[in-house]
Amino acid sequence: MADLINFYSTTDFDISNQEEYRLWLLSVIKSEQKTLGELTYVFCSDEYLLDINQSYLQHDTLTDIITFDYTEGDSISTEIYISIDRVKENAEEFGVDFEKELKRVMAHGVLHCCGYKDLTQEEKDLMRAKENLKIELFHVEQK
Repeated sequence: MADLINFYSTTDFDISNQEEYRLWLLSVIKSEQKTLGELTYVFCSDEYLLDINQSYLQHDTLTDIITFDYTEGDSISTEIYISIDRVKENAEEFGVDFEKELKRVMAHGVLHCCGYKDLTQEEKDLMRAKENLKIELFHVEQK
């Protein structure tokens, strides 16, 4: 499974318990009746992600996540870029710990690959509810 779920960083950030995260992400995918293709997470800075946002999406804004979805059928495959700077700032703003906000964003990317959107308020509400459910899977899977 280590070759199917990979974590890279362009900063000094590193997930120390990678195997726990891999098991959790697999449970997130299975909970949506999907299968694992290949997941790649790249943890980066605001500047790195802004450059991707400008170059590939023509957006000139900071964001916490960009997901490149390569999913085919029910097999989830994606490259997910996450700004650690944004996750830290959002955790402070929302009054949650960093790790919980990181899990929210990581699950968010996978949920997009499962077909969930977040353009309308109704879609955003469903996405947030799904994120919360997926975060709880981490605690269940690790017991």
